[in-house]
Formats: sequence, C-alpha cells, structure tokens
Amino acid sequence: MNRTAPEATGLDPAVLRDQLFEPWNRKDLQTLHLLALQGFSKLSEPLEALLTILESCPGKQKSRSHTLGYHILMEFQTWMKDHSEVTLSSLSERQALELQRRALSLLTDTQPSFVESLIYIYHLSSLDPAILRLHIVKLQALNCYKEAAVLCIKFKLQKELNMEEICVPLILQDKLSLAESYVTGHNHLEQRLVTLLDSWCHPSFSVEEISKRFPRLSLSKHCMSQIQPKMLIKHIFRLVEKFSIEQGLCPNALHKRRLNSLRFLMYKRFVEKSMTEDNWSDHVQYVVADDLELQINLVEMLVKYCGLQKASQWSLRYNIPRYRLPCGVWETQQSLPPDLQQICLSDSAQTEEWTPSQFHCQKFYQVPLTKDKVHFVDTAEALQRCQHIVLKEGGIVGVDMEWQPTFGCISTQQVALIQLAVFDQVFLLDLCANGFCQHPDTISFIRSLFSERNVLKLGYGMTGDLKSLLATWHQFLEEPLKMEGVLDLLSIHQKIQSSKVNRTQNGPKEVMVGEDSAEKGLSLLVQQVIGKPLDKTEQMSNWEKRPLRISQIRYAVADAYCLLDVYSVLSSNPASFGLPADLRSISSSQSEKSGDKKQKEKQAKQKKQALGKEEFQGAQRVSPPRSDTEKDLLCGKKPSEDSPPLPPQQLRVVCDNMLQGLGRYLRCLGVDVVMLENTDDHRVAAKLAQAEGRVILTCGQPFQSLRSQVGEGRCLSLDCSEKARDQAVQVLKHFNVQPTPSDIFSRCQACNSDQYVAVPREDMVRMLKQKGFLQDQDNSDHTQQRSHQQEEEKLGDILTSSVTPELPRRSYT
Repeated sequence: MNRTAPEATGLDPAVLRDQLFEPWNRKDLQTLHLLALQGFSKLSEPLEALLTILESCPGKQKSRSHTLGYHILMEFQTWMKDHSEVTLSSLSERQALELQRRALSLLTDTQPSFVESLIYIYHLSSLDPAILRLHIVKLQALNCYKEAAVLCIKFKLQKELNMEEICVPLILQDKLSLAESYVTGHNHLEQRLVTLLDSWCHPSFSVEEISKRFPRLSLSKHCMSQIQPKMLIKHIFRLVEKFSIEQGLCPNALHKRRLNSLRFLMYKRFVEKSMTEDNWSDHVQYVVADDLELQINLVEMLVKYCGLQKASQWSLRYNIPRYRLPCGVWETQQSLPPDLQQICLSDSAQTEEWTPSQFHCQKFYQVPLTKDKVHFVDTAEALQRCQHIVLKEGGIVGVDMEWQPTFGCISTQQVALIQLAVFDQVFLLDLCANGFCQHPDTISFIRSLFSERNVLKLGYGMTGDLKSLLATWHQFLEEPLKMEGVLDLLSIHQKIQSSKVNRTQNGPKEVMVGEDSAEKGLSLLVQQVIGKPLDKTEQMSNWEKRPLRISQIRYAVADAYCLLDVYSVLSSNPASFGLPADLRSISSSQSEKSGDKKQKEKQAKQKKQALGKEEFQGAQRVSPPRSDTEKDLLCGKKPSEDSPPLPPQQLRVVCDNMLQGLGRYLRCLGVDVVMLENTDDHRVAAKLAQAEGRVILTCGQPFQSLRSQVGEGRCLSLDCSEKARDQAVQVLKHFNVQPTPSDIFSRCQACNSDQYVAVPREDMVRMLKQKGFLQDQDNSDHTQQRSHQQEEEKLGDILTSSVTPELPRRSYT
C-alpha cells in the first residue's frame, strides 16, 4: 500500500515543534497548551511524530521539568485521554517495536514524569527484557549510573543484572539511598548490599581498587568522606534494622563498633572516672565477647591506661597467646602471685548495705522506703499482688524501665526491668526471669496498665521506653497499646526551663535553671524541684545480669519513685515553677503543638507537591526569595540587634563533623573555622574549644555533653536538616556577625587560611586534576586540543566564580 508522506496529509512534526517553541520561549504556557492540542490532532501518525519532535527538541532533559520536550510530552498525554484510538496496539508489531526502541533511547534522564509518561504511552514494560538490559548497559557505558538504576527499578530488572555493577557507582557518587531503593524488596540483594558495605569496612579495603573498575567516575572529597568506615557503619546498622538482617553478615562493621565501644568504656572508667569497676567489667566482657582481636585491643589499652598488672590479669583471663601480648605483659604474668592471677570482682550483690553512706545521703536524692517495701515480681502470683495495688482506681504510679546498654550494636534494646512506684512501695518486674516476660498474664497487665484512664502514669521521656516495649513485645506492633492517663514529666520540665523560674524547694539554696550544671534530664529536674540530683552511677549497668547489686536496685527504685515526689511538689505549688494549675494540660498542649507541627509539615509537603504539579503543567519554577534579614546578614548590612556588631574574623568556631558544609560556608564569609574530620570523636570539639577559646557548633545528641564541658554560651546547637546557608544565617544572627564585601572569600574553604599566593595556571591545572576537580572530557572522538581547551575553560570557571574585583586579597596568574 502506498502511504502518502505525512506532510502531504498531516501536519509536519518539525512545523509543530517550531510552532510550540515560540510560546514556550516566551513562557506563554497557555498558548502552548492550545497550540499543542490543536497540532496533535493534525498529525497523521501522532505516536511516531511525538518521538520525532522529542528527538529534535532543544536542550537535554536531565531531571529538568521546564524543557520544551517535557511540556510537549505532558500535553500529548493529556491529549491522548480524549483520543483513545491513538494507541500502540493499533500499529503492526514491527512498527510498534521500532517506536518502542526509539522511545527507549530517550530514557536517559531521571525526571519521573517524563520517564513514566514514555513508558506508559509506548508500553515499554512489555519489551523483551534482553532489549531493556542492553539499554541499561548502554547507560552504564555513558556513566549514567543513576539513570540506569532508576530504569532498573521501573522495569523490575534487579534479578536480571549484577547488583554491584549498578550499586557500587551509586555509592561512590553518594547515592546510597538510590542503591537502597534498588535492592528493597529483594532479600538476597538486601543482604548483598549490606555485605558489600561491610567489606568496605575491612582494614585492607582500598577505594582506589574499587574506583579502577569505574575509571570515568570522578570522586569528590565529599563522596570520599561518605565511604569512610565511620559513615559506612552507621548506614550498615541502619540497613540491618531496616531489612531485618542478621548482624553476623556484617562482621567488620560489628568489630569496629565494638572497638569504638571499648574505647568509650576505657574513657568512662579511667579518664572521666564515672563508671564503677563492676559496671566496667560487665560491659567490657559483653563488648569483647569471644573476639580475639578485641581481647588483644583490651590488653593493649589497659597497658596504656592503668599499667601492666591489670593488663596481665585480663590477658590471663582470655588466654591470649604470648606472641600477641604487648611488651612487658608476659613477664608481668610470670611475676604475679597466684592470688592476683585472676580478676577479683566484688560480690556487692550479697555484701552491700541497703542504706547508703552519709555522704551519699547528703549529696543525692534518697527514696524514703526501707528494703522490705521493694518487691521483685517474677511470677504470676507476685504479678497478681502487684496488679491489685498498682491498678487501684485513682492511683498515681511512677513508671521507669531499664535495659542492657549495647553501645549502638543494637538500635533498640529489649526491656530487662520495669519499675512501678506507688507512694508506699515499689514493684520491680523482672523480665529476665524464666518464662515471665512472655507469659500471657504479663502482657495483659502491661496493656491494662497503660490503657487504664483512672490511673495516672508518670514517666520522663517515655518515647524511648515505648520503643523498647515494642522491641520486647512484638504483639504490641500487631495490636498497639492504648495510652490513657499518661503524663510525661519531660514536657513539664521543658515548660519549667522555658519559663525561666529560678527556684526550688527544700534545698540549701536556689538551683538556677539554665546555669552551668553537670546534671541533665530527670536528674536535673529532681535537683531543680527537690534540691538534690539523682545518683546516676548505675545508669549504665548490665541490667540483664542476675542477681542485681544493691546499688542497682537502689538506683532503679529511685528513678521511678522520684517521679512521685516531683509530681507532688509541682502539684502543690505549680505557680512557683511557672506552671498552670492543671499539670496534665501541659502534656496535652505539647501534644497539640506536636500535632500542629506535623500538620504544618504535612501542609508544606502538600504545597510543595502542588507547586511541583503546577510546574509540570507549565508553571515557571521560581526560587523562594530570601528574607530581608537574611539578605542583610549575608550582604553585610547592619541587623537590628542592640548588641555590638562582630567582625567575622573575631568569631572563632569549631564545627562538629556533622556540620562540615556549614564550616565551609562560614569560611567563605571570613569566619575562623576548625572542622572535625569524620573520624574524630565529638569530644575533640570540646578540647579545641577549651584550648583555643572557640565556640562549638554542633547538632543532635552531642550538644548536651559538649555544652557541659565549655562555658555558658560557648556551644550552639543547629538543625542538621537545614541547608548550610540557612545554618550560616542562624549563626550570624546569634552572634551578630556582620560580614563586609571584603570578607567574602577571604578564607580558603579547604584549609581556613586567610593568606593567598599566586600560583601558575599550569600548576593549578595539575593540582585540580589530582584532587578530581578536573577530568578528561574526550571520552570518544574529541581531540586532545579540545580536551585541553575544556580544562582551561573549567579552570577559568573555578577561579573566576570565586573572585570579584572587590576582593584584593587574592591574586592568580
């Protein structure tokens, strides 16, 4: 059959493309919409013409939703809804396959709507898997690893391809989240990803060897920092929990985390001296276990911290071979008398008195109960007696829980002990007792306790307790606990802190809220309300070891009973602490605020999605404008604060390793910044701050411990979820720093120096190549001259993008 040329019987695709280009170039998207709908109806072969138009559209897609090709495709999909006759099934098999191959060749980007629309219109999921695999291989050859992974997920090709060939480049490019998505739902791939990451934690691992397999990949300093063991271990344990993988599959990560835990224990015992010998010994044995290398590490550390005798005793305990012993340990072993060759631990569980020393009573909060008022509950009969007293209507119960510290080797621990305190006695539910934890009566009692509306349950920071409850009883995941009559005193404590009421009762002097204090959390609240802090020495105990020591029992009882005393004092005179008469209203208002915050976050997310939808429909994407204050701060204009302005050079800070982006940003503004490396411990920040008079910038959990080690106002906590620019604005506002144009780029982002030297261009090209900032551009047919010219242009971009005429401190040749 003779087919008339499309231009004779229908609109030429090239003409339609040109017609649509003009309104798109003017950003007249309404006109583009009308012309597109009219033009598509005039095409003789719409599906073929669409590909012709997309193949010739100016500009590459590359995740951008404002190209002409994107808008044409979106308009075509809209047009198809009213033209159901336009479908691939109306064509012959040969014609359909040809169009599918052409459509497949356009899938070289990751703009979701663009990709999904092509897959839908041309039924690409029905293609032969061999054709799809070949396209993936082509994308990999073009260094389009992200695009290849996205299409693998779309076409469900994970089982057909080599996981490492897809995921390794993603990880090297700091796209681990995409690698996670690639393996999710495929158990064997999930395990292979975890074991791959774990193999990178081995001491013999070399990233250079891995990168040789992908020679075209250029690894930035940031990407290199993300594949250091410290970062990888965090991801490994997160994935182990996410995918429910046995920890035995990641021995290297487990070894390194245990080694770090061992170092932490040595610091707590011999430097900070905040851990008892019994607790230290229990934890050391748990951390070291049967790992010979860790046992040797322990002996080496003991030699450093406390001498040869103790190191010799522990080396004998683990029977470490002579040739692996540190210098002097074997000789000390031979000289030890028989009574010192074994480690002697105190049997304080049997010998310790219930009543502590007079010094302890004067310094710390004491529970006004005798030992006979403390009851262990480890049988069904004892539980019935406990239930009869604790669930008494109108009662008040202090609730606390203890679990075995695992130092990050397990994210959520199972509860070992639950303390329930009423005003004349305390019950200790021993969940380590044989058969007691999973007994139906125990589970039923926990449900009844938390769901009983007429029994007030007091806790402090109960979110962690509830997580451990869920880890202990998986039944609560299937049928969640009902939480009624629960009051978290953490909310009340936050209210007290924010009210700035600086008084307490029964203490020798007022305890000033917010002043430098070694106490924190519940211990600080008890000190502020009652006058004495809690003794937290036994907090980090082995709570699964039986029998419990008297000091452990005393600590556990105090942690629960103090909640009753705190609540009693606060209830009797709430106004003196800046609290409303109804303390329960604080908890509900906090929940409402939390709900409001979540609602606002949800609305913001919906707004963002709506904006994205408008953008898909043709709305122009516009960056949100900065506030006037932010502009003023970043441009050097005076803020409206009363405090005297501070030049950037006078602000000297140390950035935690979670804020390296902020550190580089502040250096650009002229601030003197020291940044911790990824392998540095957070405590290094405190040492630098004390030695050099710097301010600590940190975020997350380290803030509390770092703040207590430096002076008032010398530690600032920032939101890690914010961008570096927003974090910098917060720092400038907080310290009233006013950069001037001459301060901008007055320091090197890499080394913090404010002195610059002139470097010949050839040397700069060589150094940038070594650091990976320049790479060869001629992958195929480009000549050496063109490659050299591109390198020169890129070097010029790097140099000129950071230099302005107002900055005379820098000179380049």
